[in-house]
Parts: sequence; C-alpha cells; structure tokens
Amino acid sequence: MGTLRLESLSLRYPGRDAAAVHDVDLEIADGEFVALVGPSGCGKSTTLRLIAGFLRPDAGRILVDGVVLSDRNRVVPPERRNMGMVFQSFAVWPHMTVFGNVAFGLAQRRLPASEVRARVRAMLEMVDIAGLEHVYPGQLSGGQLQRVALARSLVVEPRTLLLDEPLSSLDAKLRERMCGELKALQRRTGVTFVHVTHDQAEALAVADRVAVMHAGRIEQFATPREVYLRPASRVVADTMGAVNLIAARVVSAGGTSADVRVLGDPGLILRVTASAALATGSEALVAVRPEDVAITSVGPGVEGLVAEATFRGTFAEHIVTVGTERVRAHTLGHDLVEAGRAVKVSIDGARCILLPPL
Repeated sequence: MGTLRLESLSLRYPGRDAAAVHDVDLEIADGEFVALVGPSGCGKSTTLRLIAGFLRPDAGRILVDGVVLSDRNRVVPPERRNMGMVFQSFAVWPHMTVFGNVAFGLAQRRLPASEVRARVRAMLEMVDIAGLEHVYPGQLSGGQLQRVALARSLVVEPRTLLLDEPLSSLDAKLRERMCGELKALQRRTGVTFVHVTHDQAEALAVADRVAVMHAGRIEQFATPREVYLRPASRVVADTMGAVNLIAARVVSAGGTSADVRVLGDPGLILRVTASAALATGSEALVAVRPEDVAITSVGPGVEGLVAEATFRGTFAEHIVTVGTERVRAHTLGHDLVEAGRAVKVSIDGARCILLPPL
C-alpha cells in the first residue's frame, strides 16, 4: 500500500456543535495492523469513512505515498482507492451463494471466469470456508458470515482493508477466536488493516498499534503495551480497561520521579515516575490497574475491608474500601477473598502512572 497519512483531518456534521473528527494526524505504515478504539461518538467510524472516501473532510488531507486522496476540494471515490471494507452488518447479498458473494467484485472487473474461480477458491481456503461455495448466507453462522465478508473484500487484492466493528455482533467466545484469525489473516496477506472497535481487549489483541480516540481527537497512538501500561492521559487509562484513579498528594518531587501519598494518612508512600514538574504538596491522581493492586491477609500495606467480591473464572474481582477510597483489585480466580474480610492493600509505585488531578 505504502504509507497512509492523515494530516490535520477535521469534519463537522451539519447541525452539530462539536466536530466529529478534529485535527487528526495519523501515519500508518505499509502492512501495519492499526486499531482505532474509543467509546461511541468518539469519531473512530467517521475517521474510517473519511479514509474510505465516503465523506469529504472540512479540513486536512488524506494521502497514500504522498498522493492526495481527499481534501476539502476533492475526494477520490471509494472504488478508485483500492481499499476494501468490512461492515458491522457484514452486508453480504442474501440472494447469492457464498461463491457469488466473494466473486462479485472480480466479476465487476470483468476478469476471465477461470481466474475468478481460481481466486475465489484460494480465498475461501485462506479464510477457512472452503466447501461452502454453493451455500446461501441464510444457512451460515455468524462466524462463517464474517469470513465471507472478509473473503469478498480481500479477493480483489486491496492495498488497505478497513474494518468497522466487524466482530461486534458475534458472541464473546467466537469474537475472541476471530481476533486471532484476523491477526493471522493480516500477517498472511500483508494487507494494511485499519480496524475500528469500541472493545479495548479486541484492540489490544489484534493491533500492532492502537489509536485511542476521544471527542474527535487522538489521545494516544502507540503499541498495545504502551497504551495499556503507560497511558498518556486519564481518558486513555480509563478507555483501555479497568483502572483505579486514586487521589494522591505529592510528598517530594525531583527529576523524573516523585513520592506521593495515597489512601489516607499515613496511607502508602509510592515512588512514581513523574512526566511533569510537580510541587511538593500539590494534588494529583495515581492510575493503577486492578491486577497491580495486591491484597493479603497479613503483611505490609494499609488496612482495608473487602466490600464486594466477584468470581469471574480466570480472575476474582474485589472492591476494597480504604477510608473514603474504593479500590479495585484483581487476583487469580482461586484466590477469591470473601466480602467482609479485613485485608492489607499494597501497590507497587513502579506500576503506577501519575496524572493531573480532576
């Protein structure tokens, strides 16, 4: 494909006060798998439609290898962008067989019938639905329909595949399996994938890099590990899974680290990385994932009381009250601590992120 660039891209829908997409800059490398993630209304699907050429930007540009595909004056139409798209609803033709659906784009290009047959069969093998050529969509499962939609988009050999919430209608177990298959398929084809989802776990599982969006802007664009373990803002921390945002006060600060007090007085003193200068005595927030909060019956830590305990199979979730704070802690499933038990709470400062106060 070459490099896909979004430069200062903006779009406001008529009658809306806020822009759907505002000043978005993004660069996606050839053959990269990028996920756009965020809550409903954050601008991720609008960004995807701008890339596809379905919408004209109010400002900014979209380029591939320096060639402008969209700006406020001109939009190269979708059919001339060599991009495929998989929609949330799959959008397969119900009156056509699997073969007819997958062959549709090739037939529009007036390719020889022998080439169409060969390419369709090869693609059905790749997405693991060979043998279903003569079956109609109404006879297929959700996972099989998803594979038909993927095959139809990939058989025309696009430079880029755009996926708009493609797994949202599948049940949880099938969605998890399809995440792995999507990633493997992208590796085999070498096609650039741009995948929109509201599911942070899905984004973390499939993408080389994740763009976290909020209110039409990109809050952070980094590897899955970076956005989860080192979120750039409170919005990113909250978007990318469960997180504790604990009130803190700076005890001392110097260089790139600071000592902060959390969970009351005497509470816990944590040594954390500080990305900005902080004055002694100033207020802040400490972001820490539930799996990085330890609860034990004895040992070091601050005293707390388990208010809620929920068994979730592979892990157990606890809500622990410590003074006026409610802290979420995850343990292994077989380490469930019953509600009403007194515990010691400890946190490793190295696993915390210091954020500005509310």
